[in-house]
This record gives sequence, structure tokens and C-alpha cells, in this order.
Amino acid sequence: MVQDLPPTGGYGPIQYRRNVPFRGFRPSYYIYGMGAICAFGFYVAIGGIKERREMAREKIWTRIHLTPMLQAEADRDDVRRAWANEARERELMKDVKGWEGGSVYHSNRFIRPTYTVTPPKESIIREKDLARIAAENEGTNTAA
Repeated sequence: MVQDLPPTGGYGPIQYRRNVPFRGFRPSYYIYGMGAICAFGFYVAIGGIKERREMAREKIWTRIHLTPMLQAEADRDDVRRAWANEARERELMKDVKGWEGGSVYHSNRFIRPTYTVTPPKESIIREKDLARIAAENEGTNTAA
């Protein structure tokens, strides 16, 4: 029997690679592009951080320089309220013999109050309830 042999000159080449056309840039170009974009982003971010830090520093120094003026204004307001309170007290107690006006601290020196009384944000009695109470009181006063 005759052995089967390859043809003379050999077999043709076997195509084992895909025949896909080349598209796009080399991968190294993409890496360089992404590096440039990231570098620009870090540059902008660091600039923003520096700007924010400068604004915070400016805000702190503004508060430092305004504090004495605001404190003096608060002190003037406290003294004005204390004088008004003394005048109100003198007016109330003018008929009392032997009463002397002055500080409860037995000193002429101004002492800052430890609390401030402020009016409530809302009235405790609503308007319609106040009108009802007033109408009831008028009815009882006329009947008596």
C-alpha cells in the first residue's frame, strides 16, 4: 500500500489570525492622554483648595477685626438698657420714702447682665382667643 504524503512544495499557510482592520491609536497614546487629563484635573482641584483656604483665612481675619466693634456695640446697647431700667425703676419708686436707686451689686461699676429677656416669637394668646376673652369680659362687666 502506498503511503499518503504531503503535496510537493508543502501545504498552504493556515490562517489562524483574525483579519481585523486596525482602528484607533496605540494604547500608549491613550495612557498619555489620560495622564494629561488627570494632571490638569489635579491642577484645577489644588487651585480650588488654595482659593478656599484663602477665603477661609480672609473670613477669620474679618471676624477678628470686626469683633471689637461688635463688642462695643453690644456694650453700648447693654448700658442703654441698664439706664432705661434705672429710669423706669426711679419712676416706679418715686413715691417710696427712703428708697435709693442704684445697683443691686452695691457698686457704681457697670456689670454685664447674665441673661437677656426677649419677647416670645409668638403671642401666648392668639388673636381670636383674645377677642373672645375681651367679649366675655365686656359681657360680665356690663351685667355687674
